[in-house]
Amino acid sequence: MKKILSLIALAAIAFTSCKKNDSPSDTYNPAVKAPLSVEFDNIAGTSDLQLSTGFYTNAAGESFKVSRLKYYVSNFVLTRTDGTVYTVPQDSCYFLIDENDATTRQPVMNVPEGEYKTLKFIVGVDSLRSTMDISKRTGVLDPRSTASDMYWDQNNGYIFFKMEGYSPVISNSGNGFLYYIGGYGGVTSATPNNIKTISLDLTSNGIAKVKTGQAPNIYIIADILKSLTGNTTMSFATTSMILTPQAGIPVALNYAAMFRHDHTVN
Repeated sequence: MKKILSLIALAAIAFTSCKKNDSPSDTYNPAVKAPLSVEFDNIAGTSDLQLSTGFYTNAAGESFKVSRLKYYVSNFVLTRTDGTVYTVPQDSCYFLIDENDATTRQPVMNVPEGEYKTLKFIVGVDSLRSTMDISKRTGVLDPRSTASDMYWDQNNGYIFFKMEGYSPVISNSGNGFLYYIGGYGGVTSATPNNIKTISLDLTSNGIAKVKTGQAPNIYIIADILKSLTGNTTMSFATTSMILTPQAGIPVALNYAAMFRHDHTVN
């Protein structure tokens, strides 16, 4: 009987040991990279954003709908729970989020295995990349193809945030608005820098556990209503067209608070 109990006890210990060794915290290998996705869900207040069909109300009390929404996110930096910081290589760190194309809204990056507690990125395209030779600006940054409608010229560079739509309060033909926000600064002393850094703490709603064979996803909510209020309450009746970096400053200051971490799926 004692022998049987001993065998059971040994089996229990072995099982416990295996369980302990199999836990992700014991098996992370920072020398190995694994996929991490960051999903952007665009909403308007408490409603899912529906292009061309959904009507929403801004802080100025104006009804409007959105027909196009596109914005750049780039320069991702993650911090592990042990304080180690990992900067995603720039060549694989530029993404164009397009509400009209679901395949763009969940960028994937390869990062070292580990548990990550913070995520930082910028809305826009940094000045260094904006001024590089066009041969270094491929994919979503190529102004000759994918970025053809997200680029002004070499001086002003990329349009970081583009929102188009309709509001009955607008008096122009078609009642349409165009909000094109860009400007990386540095061209002249008067050129604004509308690049905004977003820093998200993941600890409250789920740290990201990156490990080979798993598919962690950081789920981010982007509320477009916050791009229209906060620092400045935008009125479509007053401002229906923003087509220069200087005019885009108020919206850029607003969209700095547009993003929040909702949850993480590991």
